Amino acid sequence: MRPTKAAKTPKPTPGIRETGGNTVERDKALEMALGQIEKQFGTGSIMRLGEQGNVGIEAISTGALALDLALGIGGLPRGRVIEIFGPESSGKSTLALHVVAEAQRNGGVCAYIDAEHALDPVYAKAIGVNVDELLISQPDTGEQGLEIADMLIRSGALDVLVVDSVAALVPRAEIEGEMGDTHVGLQARLMSQAMRKLTGNLHKSRTICVFINQLREKIGVMFGSPETTPGGRALKFYSSVRLDIRRIEAIKDGTEIVGNRTRVKVVKNKVAPPFRQAEFDIMYGKGISSEGSILDVGVDLLIIKKSGAWFTYEGEQLGQGRENSKKFLSENIDLMFEISEKIRVASGLGQDAGVLEIDELDDLDSLNGLEIIDGLEVLKGPIEVDIDG
Repeated sequence: MRPTKAAKTPKPTPGIRETGGNTVERDKALEMALGQIEKQFGTGSIMRLGEQGNVGIEAISTGALALDLALGIGGLPRGRVIEIFGPESSGKSTLALHVVAEAQRNGGVCAYIDAEHALDPVYAKAIGVNVDELLISQPDTGEQGLEIADMLIRSGALDVLVVDSVAALVPRAEIEGEMGDTHVGLQARLMSQAMRKLTGNLHKSRTICVFINQLREKIGVMFGSPETTPGGRALKFYSSVRLDIRRIEAIKDGTEIVGNRTRVKVVKNKVAPPFRQAEFDIMYGKGISSEGSILDVGVDLLIIKKSGAWFTYEGEQLGQGRENSKKFLSENIDLMFEISEKIRVASGLGQDAGVLEIDELDDLDSLNGLEIIDGLEVLKGPIEVDIDG
């Protein structure tokens, strides 16, 4: 009987650490690889995460305090793709315009790709958008709209870009064809290509790209929701935040309907825990009611006390009934700002907003929207801003 051969022991690969072995060769090989990568692709093309000056995620407020808290970081994350979808007249464009207004208020530049050709400048101005400075494009085809979006993002000058809406980004082949022609997967292919091109440039330019989307229904669905969004699956995958916005009830002044109570569900969130919900008021002709959102969140956090129909803050009565209290806050902006800051601190957003990691003192010029107060301390690492003054 032939003796069995002993199994060969595999030789260790040079530079790879064994258990209890020396790591010098491995580290030397890694440093050589890192040096070669930076030489070929440029400084900063690869780095250790802990070496970055600021690994925190910057955000721009949505204009609704309840939604800012539900998003977990105080607003929509910069440099990311956002999708807002919902039924007709649910507040999708209103929410996007509020994000634009907040960015402009902090000195940002914004653009609006109006593929639906339905933007109302009067309503946008009432919300707080500076329509004179807003860049707007009404493209003829989906390819043209997405190409314009890509060029604006690559400029690095934008803070917010809104595409309204994905369903209206009609491929050129469909526009040039006849009514009734079948075009399978054209829009999905167009969106998939656009996502691959846009995401890297968005991260580099720190631009928020908001895609507004409509709803469609799948045929023959027996179980589960038949609702879906047009444009294929690429947008779902590439989005860091997806917001499902719905109108849940009407707000009445006597018998007249003056607004809608709106619920937003964060169905996807890559920067904070998902599936949180927020409710706020959208008033006709005015947009999101910031006063109503402050009242709701203040009561939930016990910063504002509600006794019967009366709302009270630190012994001062705000009003009897929700609408009267909202009116009182709108007439006392300083008090509303004070309550808003207390809510942000109580919810854990205030401290995060007050600490910014920067590498050099010259970077102070880039702190958009922050008022530098006397209590500013400059340390080696972070700069701490005392928001309470």
